[in-house]
Amino acid sequence: MKKFCFLLLIATLLFSCKQEGQQNKKKNDDKPVITVTIEPLRYFTEAIAGDEFTVVSMVPKGSSPETYDPTPQQLVDLARSKAYFRIGYIGFEQTWTEKLTDNAPHLQFFDMSKNVELILDDTHAHHHKDGHAHEEHAHAGGVEPHIWNSTINAQIIAGNILNALCAIDKANKSAYMERYNALIRQIEHTDSLICQMLSSPSADRAFMIYHPALSYFARDYNLHQIPIEAGGKEPSPAHLKNLINSCKKEKVRVIFVQPEFDRSNAELIARQTGTRVADINPLSYDWEEEMMNTARALVKE
Repeated sequence: MKKFCFLLLIATLLFSCKQEGQQNKKKNDDKPVITVTIEPLRYFTEAIAGDEFTVVSMVPKGSSPETYDPTPQQLVDLARSKAYFRIGYIGFEQTWTEKLTDNAPHLQFFDMSKNVELILDDTHAHHHKDGHAHEEHAHAGGVEPHIWNSTINAQIIAGNILNALCAIDKANKSAYMERYNALIRQIEHTDSLICQMLSSPSADRAFMIYHPALSYFARDYNLHQIPIEAGGKEPSPAHLKNLINSCKKEKVRVIFVQPEFDRSNAELIARQTGTRVADINPLSYDWEEEMMNTARALVKE
């Protein structure tokens, strides 16, 4: 009898847990959805939105926002979103924004690059680690699109997110403002730590990178970014020779490579110059950690 009562108690507890889980899932499913383009923007948006919205990224982890095509299911899910936050000028947005608007005409679009001091960029193609050269394209308006890799821009992006959230959900404005202020303090703290690291006499003033995703980071901290890509294309033998010479001349110690790009040329230059190849992921959700890791790599131990 005791054994039966014990089993009955366990079954009751399991049933209660299952019911609670289903209720929590339903509660989450009932929350309005905001769709964003990339993971770093999801990080900023969730920090301010809190539990008021479910935030989803259109470009999943490990995919390139320059060439990604959404799945049919994503297009269906997008129709249930209340708003779309675009980062500004990334390739995916240039290709798909009009189509996404047609697919979900009710959707409100907000541009998170508003008021950012943009860096101009040239036309180029992207060559990914699959060995294929993807079609050449111009960044919209000739703009360097990686605006989020900057503590200055991050604060502007946060302000744009705040304004967008208050526009679509005025009732929770005070909560959004409180979380926005907390995020700004965190961004300022990150900036302070990076400034401290890069002010060290042992900190590099130049770095090499396969795809120039750190233009705004370099501008913030007065660094020289040397891209391996030549106009967005694989470097020629002559350009590789120039890169090796530049590496030596500017005392470059680190060559950054992102996971979605081929690293063979970076490794070739590293062997010729005695530099090291460092992996970074500017598309990571963990924006703060990525910014700090990039700065740490530039400080000689």
